[in-house]
Order: sequence, then C-alpha cells, then structure tokens
Amino acid sequence: MTGAASRVFVSHLVGVAVFDPNGDQVGRIRDLVVNLRLGGRPPRVAGFAVELTNKRRVFLPMNRVTSLESGQVITTGVINMRRFEQRSSETLVLAELLDRRVQLVTEQAGGAAGDTVTVLDVAITQVRNRDWEIDKVFVERGRPSGPTSGTAPTGWWRAVRRKGETLTVDWSAVTGFGLREEDQGAANLLATFEQLRPADLANVLHHLSAKRRSEVAAALDDERLADVMEELPEDDQVAILGALHQERAADVLEAMDPDDAADLLSELPEHEAERLLQLMEPQEAAPVRRLLSYGEDTAGGLMTTEPVVLEPDATVAEALARVRNSDLKPAQAAQVYVCRPPTETPTGRYLGLVHFQRLLREPPYTLLGAIVDGDLDPLAPATELPRITSYLATYNMVAAPIVDERGLLLGAVTVDDVLDHILPEDWRESALHGGPPDEDDLPHAPYPIAEETAADGR
Repeated sequence: MTGAASRVFVSHLVGVAVFDPNGDQVGRIRDLVVNLRLGGRPPRVAGFAVELTNKRRVFLPMNRVTSLESGQVITTGVINMRRFEQRSSETLVLAELLDRRVQLVTEQAGGAAGDTVTVLDVAITQVRNRDWEIDKVFVERGRPSGPTSGTAPTGWWRAVRRKGETLTVDWSAVTGFGLREEDQGAANLLATFEQLRPADLANVLHHLSAKRRSEVAAALDDERLADVMEELPEDDQVAILGALHQERAADVLEAMDPDDAADLLSELPEHEAERLLQLMEPQEAAPVRRLLSYGEDTAGGLMTTEPVVLEPDATVAEALARVRNSDLKPAQAAQVYVCRPPTETPTGRYLGLVHFQRLLREPPYTLLGAIVDGDLDPLAPATELPRITSYLATYNMVAAPIVDERGLLLGAVTVDDVLDHILPEDWRESALHGGPPDEDDLPHAPYPIAEETAADGR
C-alpha cells in the first residue's frame, strides 16, 4: 500500500478525513470494523465506519484504501452508499474494545501473567497487500502511585489523567476480549471524541448499542450530557434519561435549556415528569413548569426563558459583552431585550429590543434606552406556530419577543426552535442516519457510488 504507515494506533485515526484520488473529501473516520478470530489470532481489519458529510455512516472496506496515515486516508474513490449496518461477526474497536478490562496471559515488561489491565488503545499493522490486523494493545495496569511507565502512543490519551502503569503488549499477550459489557467503561471512548461538537457526539451515541450508550452518557458530565441530549432524537433522550439515577436525571435537566427540558419532560408519563421536577432546584424547575403550561405549538411552549435582557440605562459596551458569551446560541445572541427591572423572566415592563448589528454601529457608551426599537409589536404566548413563522419571515428576524398581557417579557422564540417543530417529527433521526442523496445530486458527487459487491469483504 503506497504511503502506508507500518503501524498505526487506532486513536490517531479518529476523525481523520477520508479523500478520494482527486483530493476531494469523502467523510471522516468514526470507527474501525474488525473480525475477532479464534485461537488468539489477531483480529482482521475489515474496514472503517465512515461518516459522510450528510451524517450518513457507510462502510469503507480495507481493500479500497490505498493509503493509510495518521493525517489522512486515501480511497480508490469507489464507496458503497448503503448505510452501514454492523453484522454479528463484526466488532467496532472504539465502541466495543476501548475501556475493556482484560487479563495478561504472559509475562510482560511491567506486568505479570494474570494481571487485569484496561485497554486504552490498539494498533493495526499491514501484513500483506491491503490486509491489516490488530497486532498491539496499549493497556493500563493498576493505579499505583508514582510516574507511569511503558511505551505509549502520543495523542488523545494524554488528556486523561492516569495513575497506573501503561504498557504496549502483543494481541496474543491478553485474553478477555469476549464482549462482556459489564467489564467495559467509557473514559477512553469519551477522550477519543472529546473535541466533537455536541451534534457530532450525539451522532456517535445514536449509533452505539443501548447498553453502551447508557455507559457513555453516565460518564459524561452534566453540562456535556445536556448539550448532547438536546441534539438527540426524542426516543434516545427518553432512553438515556430513564437509565440515569433520578437525582442525576434532574441535574441534567437543570443543565439543559428550559425549553428543551420541557420538551423532554412532555414525552414522559405525567407522574415521572412531576417526580423529576420535584427533584430539580425550585428556581430551575419554575421556568420549565411555566413552559409546560403552554400548548406545545404555541409561542409560550416554544420559547426560551433565558434571552439576553438588560435595563435601559445599560450601555452598548455592556450589551456587546453579554452577547459575546460563548454559551449563547447564535439566535439568542442576535438581539438584546430592553426591560424595566427585574431582568429575570418574567421581567419588568418590556420596552423593546436592540439588534446586535445596531450595537456594532453605536459608540460603546451609548445607553440602550436611546436606541431601543419599540415599534415592533411582540408576540403573545398563545400565538400559534404559523403566525410565528410568518412573523419571523416578514421582519427578517431570527428571534421574537414573547410578552404577556401585563407587558412583561416571558421569553423569546428563536428560529432554531421553530424549525424543530415545523420539520418532520423524525428529522433528527434522519439527520443522524444521513438521508439518501437526492437523485439529481448524484452526478455531482465527489466520489463514485458503488453497489455492494463481494469485494467489500462483508
């Protein structure tokens, strides 16, 4: 194989771009597919699970890989567009081998036969033309005090603080790769994908088994899990939440945006939702309860209760500092709502809004009260979805203020929440799987579309 490395640690391939012979990017590596073999023989590498730009996962067989390096993977340009379906004889390295507890069967430098070790990574090597197999396993033995030892691959694992000894051993030196899920953690899988955006990590979780998905979700911190949950289909959200201890589930709901938390709770039986609301901090549960009191397809049911709100004597500099907050979604940061105190929803009297483009054009010391736009009528919480969409389209806005009959700001409806409700119910499911390419687009695809053949090795 031209340009191939003699040995590659699998963690180095995660997220690596896949290119066709013309240099056009096809997708990115998300996992390695192998076939375990009897008698301690090293597993044969069948190919890669590749995520295309439309989020569809397809199978790339190794016999169609012409170059394999840590920085890129080059293909023959022929890829089967059929959605990847894992077969019973196949094992996913990242999803099913990392974090597994196995035993040493031979004496190794730093380890004795019978020691239990944790798999941190595996390495593949080329044994003949376009034929690869796992030959090395990078493991951690125990957690004694003092510096770590052993030869280790560089990369993602350094982000994980470890206290045990690490060593690289032959595949034949370990046993216990029968897939006993109770022996598997999630730390190394999470470290492998730690740089992914929430939507991409949601895609990873969606493709894991239910058992593995629950393990990974349990290992994520509350904020990260909340961000990922917001990007998952409702069925996955309900399943993950149901697998958590109730106190942890309440913590995750608190970390979610109130409107997303309300949407999720509305999918649960009423008594379960109420139990979780009672476990939440009262100040966190209050906005969620308010949202649940409105109809699902009304402005009140769609709004976020955490828009950017400032008083009229706040300056442009203060407003710009608030919208720079990286935790804000772009639609939330698009405009500042000016209200009399208090500035927590429901606020004091709503005065109007200032778009961030206006903020950029004004001197930093300008008071918001002097530039507030009070001419645009806000929406009432009972406003239904068709009226909301036409309002946003008519005034070219990405968010709209929601004000009650007393003139108090309750929240804001953002365009992303509107899209969530006007798209088909299964749009997240379709997006995570990757829908089929439009027929009109096929001639312009950067790589040929192939039918499944025996050459796939599957």
